Amino acid sequence: MTNFILNPIPFQIDLPALLKEAHLKENSLLVADFTRMAKQAQAAARPKVLYKVSLVELEGDQTVQLDRVRFSSRVLRVNLGNVHCVFPFLATCGSEMAAWAEAFDDLLESFWTELLMEHALYAAIQFFEAHIAVLYQPGVVASMNPGSLPDWPLTEQAPLFSLLGDTRQQVGVHLTDSMLMVPTKSVSGILFPAEEGYANCQLCPRQACPNRRAPYDEMLYARKYQKN
Repeated sequence: MTNFILNPIPFQIDLPALLKEAHLKENSLLVADFTRMAKQAQAAARPKVLYKVSLVELEGDQTVQLDRVRFSSRVLRVNLGNVHCVFPFLATCGSEMAAWAEAFDDLLESFWTELLMEHALYAAIQFFEAHIAVLYQPGVVASMNPGSLPDWPLTEQAPLFSLLGDTRQQVGVHLTDSMLMVPTKSVSGILFPAEEGYANCQLCPRQACPNRRAPYDEMLYARKYQKN
């Protein structure tokens, strides 16, 4: 099926929020330096999203095919059990912003560039989800990402990128041999209707995670995903 590219995507720096995340008080001597970098980041940022609409074909008890591309995950198989189509996607802060960030090698400035690129990536994801909600009206949605759970390891990036086609040409993102994405501030996954709700965090016991969105439910896997 056809690929769709969301570009350009609006990205507006929220300076007060970023100063708080950077642990900078308004009277700090570093505020001027951070503000300068934030303005540069906004000028350089070109967040993008590549996605497609894929038909779901279930196989066995732990395999799913999306447009004839096979994925292996018990959790994914159960989550897509009653779903007819999904939205495989790749979101990125943009290779342009990543190239801008490479010019900074100071430890503090590198921390700031990471923070700024994360916000650009978050803007891309928000824009994508809003776009899907308006255009396709899937109702409540959730996403799964290769490498987020042992059940769906990072090696599943390979079939996902195969499904999306030439991602470097389309949005400037490519996979390394170790299945990591370049630029690093990129996210790949499958967005799907989930009326009952779902978050990867519910199945992840890692407590010290700054990106946790839902509490760990130690009984969820046995209750919903374990084979009988």
